[in-house]
Amino acid sequence: MAKKPIPEAPAERSRRARPVAELVPSIGGQAFKRFGFTQSAVVERWEEIVGTQYARHSRPEALSFPRGRKDGGTLKVAVTGALAPMLAHVEPQLIERVNRVLGYAAVERLVLRHADFSPSRPPPPPGPPPELSAETRSTLRDIADPELRASLESLAQALVGSKGPPIVR
Repeated sequence: MAKKPIPEAPAERSRRARPVAELVPSIGGQAFKRFGFTQSAVVERWEEIVGTQYARHSRPEALSFPRGRKDGGTLKVAVTGALAPMLAHVEPQLIERVNRVLGYAAVERLVLRHADFSPSRPPPPPGPPPELSAETRSTLRDIADPELRASLESLAQALVGSKGPPIVR
């Protein structure tokens, strides 16, 4: 007769509140595995991997590997609008960055899929317009036409607030 193994006693529960960050890896791990992410690092650090502009319009969907291997995988990425050709041009850099985050050559190629989803985060609102110098204000004061003065003031603020050519509105 085979002996039945003695079940281990459940871990003691404490009455202290635990941070959510402590619970997420165990709970979220199953969901990530279901969608092909054995490690959640790619999803969590997507903005760091691709940059803010690309991260707003793309997201990783799944990471699949050839049977019996844990390297040479395919990363499936959902992309909005016309961003797919732009990501295709930087594919080698993205693969390198993903592999650097994972710590080994896990991804060998990307598969881009067009998708419709709202951008993850709206761009930050522009800050207050920069202050014009006293000299600039005095030269604008001499202009009689109010529309021309407003246009030139807008141009002067764009020049002061940027490092390159102004954005004409």
